[in-house]
Amino acid sequence: MRHPATPATRRTALTLFGAALAATPFLKPAPATASVRAIGLDDPAKKEIAMQLVSSAENSSLDWEAQYQYIEDIRDGRGYTAGIIGFCSGTGDMLDLVELYTDRRPGNVLAKYLPALREVNGSDSHDGLDPGFPGDWRRAARDAAFRRAQDDERDRVYFGPAVRQGKADGLRVLGQFAYYDAIVMHGDGTDPLSFRSIRRRALRTAKPPAHGGDEVSYLDAFLDARVWAMKQEEAHSDTSRVDTAQRVFLRRRNLDLNPPLDWKVYGDSYHIG
Repeated sequence: MRHPATPATRRTALTLFGAALAATPFLKPAPATASVRAIGLDDPAKKEIAMQLVSSAENSSLDWEAQYQYIEDIRDGRGYTAGIIGFCSGTGDMLDLVELYTDRRPGNVLAKYLPALREVNGSDSHDGLDPGFPGDWRRAARDAAFRRAQDDERDRVYFGPAVRQGKADGLRVLGQFAYYDAIVMHGDGTDPLSFRSIRRRALRTAKPPAHGGDEVSYLDAFLDARVWAMKQEEAHSDTSRVDTAQRVFLRRRNLDLNPPLDWKVYGDSYHIG
């Protein structure tokens, strides 16, 4: 069962910020010796681990590739939540995804819903989507072009910006993942619960390695700020995706997320060997 693990502030102002995030990091990268590591979260093996870690929290499963066809209204005020990263009909990223898919494959089974997706953006409404949209989403997920579009939008809006900022801050794989998981849940924008604001809160008490700080101390501060943001909303009173997952790796000084990895989310145990 999918846990409703995305807050009301998720992807705030995606339409305004998504393209800019994809093009540039928040900070100018430090010199290569400080910010560029031989292996980052964008290494294929590490990226696969990242996908499984996020899926354990978002889908209660390590099988993230099974989620291309996922679609459900989890009653969080964002309409339908769907796909590998929880694209939402009420937050704009689902609209962006279907537009991309339609650019690449005109006349696809979801193209007819574009007017409705534009109308419901910013709300929890299903107007113009029911009853056929969920079934058509699952049909579209059988198309490799739609799965690739999901991958590409995930990377453009979430994964790429998080990894670039992590590298700019001199963080290794765990830190880059902590950024990615935060931007998946909180999105980015100017509100106080966004990824950008969480990072700014952490910078008040610790410096990242690119600015002469200790990596473990900085990540502790970032995770503290992340937990604070999660606890501002009832939907996130359970902070185990940080407390019994990312904190576990940090306490073990596993800054490169090297397997074996053992963690818990919402009381369920997971293992990557």
